[in-house]
Amino acid sequence: MVHVGGELLHRDEAKVSVFDSAVQGGDAVWEGLRVYNGGLFCLDRHLDRLIHSARTLAFENIPDPAAIKTAIKETLKANGMTDETHIRLTLTRGEKVTSGMDPRLNQKGCTLIVLAEWKPLVYDNKAGIRVITSHIRRNSPEFLDSKIHHANLLNNILAKIQANIAGVDAAVMLDDRGFVAELNDVNLFMAKGGELFTPFANACLHGITRGLVMEIASSLGMKVTEKNLSLTEFYAADEVFTSGTMGEMTPVREIDGRKIINEAHEELLPRIAEAFRRRVPELCEAI
Repeated sequence: MVHVGGELLHRDEAKVSVFDSAVQGGDAVWEGLRVYNGGLFCLDRHLDRLIHSARTLAFENIPDPAAIKTAIKETLKANGMTDETHIRLTLTRGEKVTSGMDPRLNQKGCTLIVLAEWKPLVYDNKAGIRVITSHIRRNSPEFLDSKIHHANLLNNILAKIQANIAGVDAAVMLDDRGFVAELNDVNLFMAKGGELFTPFANACLHGITRGLVMEIASSLGMKVTEKNLSLTEFYAADEVFTSGTMGEMTPVREIDGRKIINEAHEELLPRIAEAFRRRVPELCEAI
């Protein structure tokens, strides 16, 4: 069952209008949510980001957080979902009175979609992943600010196509100056000499899990630095790993054919991942 525009519908019947802004121009914002043992992980943080993105795009009649929470919990209850569940939460600008780009054609308010599915984590967090670097660049704020969690994902999709053709799991995307931004779907971290580094969030999303990793690492006494990082620094890192709601933390074993070799013989990721798992229950809101 899928929640669409205020109704619970079977997935075969769950549809939006051909005049909806998501269809007309990818004019929507979204969040990926994870359900752990009867709780919604970091729900308020995700809803804050969803609403801030919608306000930045000047959406009208944005539903309040309480209404969105009700729709999410109704959907999970209808499906009997309490664990190992991923939610794609989408808010579009809504249905237009006629086709066109002008937001003034949207006169019916936003369309809320809650799509919940049973899903494992997207990557194997033990085996890790292999990645390549894409020639497709991540947006900088002068083009389309990546801090808006919008549904216009074509540059990410093009990068993922490159990864698929190369037979690897994902693609590293650089910013407009050639520094590492993130993967096509998750944030990136690297460790060197016992210190943790992550790219400035200028051309990547301020990920919820990214922020948690930084909080946890600092609480464990690790030095955490945001800086411009080149591919050369990632190639020479002791550890590289991703962070994201759909994957938690995943080791990157190879970038552009270069194996990641831990010369420091000190592993930060297992310590961070263990602390993350301990924090999950306190960061979940009951369904």
